[in-house]
Amino acid sequence: MGENSKIEWTTHTFNPWIGCQKVGPGCDHCYAEDMMDKRYGRVDWGPHGVRVRTSDANWRKPVAWNKAAAGASERPRVFCASLADWADTHHSISHFWREDLGDLIEATPNLDWLLLTKRIGNADDVLGEMFARQVPRNVWIGLTVVNQQEADRDIPKLLSLKVKRGISLAFLSIEPLLGQIVLPSSFLIDLVIVGGESGPNARPMHPEWTRSLRDQCAAAGVPFFFKQWGHWQPLDQVAEKVITGTRGHAVVHVDGRHLLDSDIADPPHSVFAVNFGKKAAGRLLDGREHNGMPTGLLACSAVLTEGERA
Repeated sequence: MGENSKIEWTTHTFNPWIGCQKVGPGCDHCYAEDMMDKRYGRVDWGPHGVRVRTSDANWRKPVAWNKAAAGASERPRVFCASLADWADTHHSISHFWREDLGDLIEATPNLDWLLLTKRIGNADDVLGEMFARQVPRNVWIGLTVVNQQEADRDIPKLLSLKVKRGISLAFLSIEPLLGQIVLPSSFLIDLVIVGGESGPNARPMHPEWTRSLRDQCAAAGVPFFFKQWGHWQPLDQVAEKVITGTRGHAVVHVDGRHLLDSDIADPPHSVFAVNFGKKAAGRLLDGREHNGMPTGLLACSAVLTEGERA
């Protein structure tokens, strides 16, 4: 539950506890819930499921990562939590668990902790439980949004929290991107991560939605990280020999209908994505990777002084 991560934008993942419930359209095909059913089987998902704290051995891992990171040229990033939500206020999550998580973050100043939530409305109260004083500077607060409605509703909450709590870095995780999103004209976001949905029931992501966010970030001087296309690769990113059916039984998304590749040697304009699976679809946007991350003073601000740790 805590390990070097295959997630492109982090170094490690750490789960202080496991379990969650769906709170919006981005959760419809939750990978963590699927893992509980098919791989781990440790918790029941949903409002009636009990959240389960991970082992003491798991909780010791960030201490080892912190020791290994001393003096390193690049600060490791820890995504908390990939199989839960740190701002979840379910009754089974103990106040003492939150205090322990806060103590762990304060005890590992060589790590940048990326606290990502779908419950930004709970974040202020939960941070108050985690930290008796100020939020440490090695904490990044992240918000997941998947469409314009969520962006309009929740980004102002994230920005307000950043100011109120003196958060060093606030970021957006827009995954899965389910529609066009226009960000606020003046937004104090320090990083935007974008990705498409993976899995057998994944919903396709239009390339113009992704390009729009890339261009908005470029105009605002905000780092942009493109994580993946997911299962659906846009036709304008696919080699022509694949489009014409040499791959066999590829699936094309056409206005809500599915067609075999043998039917699309000359695909109509409305076809915009081919279902090739996550690995084949890759993470190139217009021929290049986008791996933007905060740098300079912003990234270095996570280093705590002795006075702050005292």
